[in-house]
Amino acid sequence: MTFPRRLGWAVLGGLALVWLPWAFSEYHIHIFTISLYYVILAIGWNLLAGYAGQFSLAHHTFAGLGAYTSALLVHHTGVPILAGIGAGVVLAAVVGYGLGTLCLRMRAIYLALATWAFAESVRLLIQVEYGFTRGDLGFRTPMLFGTPLPTPYFYLFLGLALAVGLAARQIVGSRIGTYLRAIRDDEEAAAVMGVDTFKWKRVAFVISAVFAAIAGGFQGHYIGLLSPTPMKFNEMAMVIIMVVVGGLRTFPGPIIGAVFIELLSELLRAWGEIRMVLFALLVLVVVRAYPGGLVGLARTATARLPQWAPCK
Repeated sequence: MTFPRRLGWAVLGGLALVWLPWAFSEYHIHIFTISLYYVILAIGWNLLAGYAGQFSLAHHTFAGLGAYTSALLVHHTGVPILAGIGAGVVLAAVVGYGLGTLCLRMRAIYLALATWAFAESVRLLIQVEYGFTRGDLGFRTPMLFGTPLPTPYFYLFLGLALAVGLAARQIVGSRIGTYLRAIRDDEEAAAVMGVDTFKWKRVAFVISAVFAAIAGGFQGHYIGLLSPTPMKFNEMAMVIIMVVVGGLRTFPGPIIGAVFIELLSELLRAWGEIRMVLFALLVLVVVRAYPGGLVGLARTATARLPQWAPCK
């Protein structure tokens, strides 16, 4: 599919959702907005883990870096919010490049442990620096649109999710996507065929970090209060659950999974941390029975539908 056609489908997808603020309450629009935030995170992590085969556990940390960088710059230097978000994205790209350079020669569990250690180090640093970040007390951030009402932010995140999804689809369908899939399937064979495996793994790492920082930067100026709590491992686990349940290594999987899990999480909010146990069981069932996730299940169901032959 060419870029104009993909852009057309993205525009149609956006137009199909613009009516939601007129049909639902502000509470529901807030939930939809947070779902779109997770859609961006899930798309970025699926690009890295699903297509490139690099299992990072620091994806949520780049969202936190984007949020805190923007908030701190706006508070301490008075720069415009959009400039602060841009600075957060640049910092995430630089840190992602450096972390990728250090860690992407590792594989499997070693890469996961190294990125997890980085994520925990950043979280603890933010938590203990009360004088600068206010730690667990929370750091207030100015609202991007000057209002806590969710409707303008819903449209903002809808646009961001469509843009990130379109960019990811272009990457997956390009030569870069071919390199990433080759690295995922057999890195040694890809290297023998002349693919610079380390270079393209690092490219995927930086792109996923940028996607996360964009989402985190704008989300920080929507929620209005930052704390290290969303940088705990539970947040990373939620992103992984969303991608796996939706369909790892598929393009629509992270989108469907993020919306489905966020809505389900909200329905089960009264259950507290028991939700994570239920989500873990859900992942086990999906991995065992339907490895393709909800997307794979839908494709299987569609294939089993009776095929009606045209009348002659």
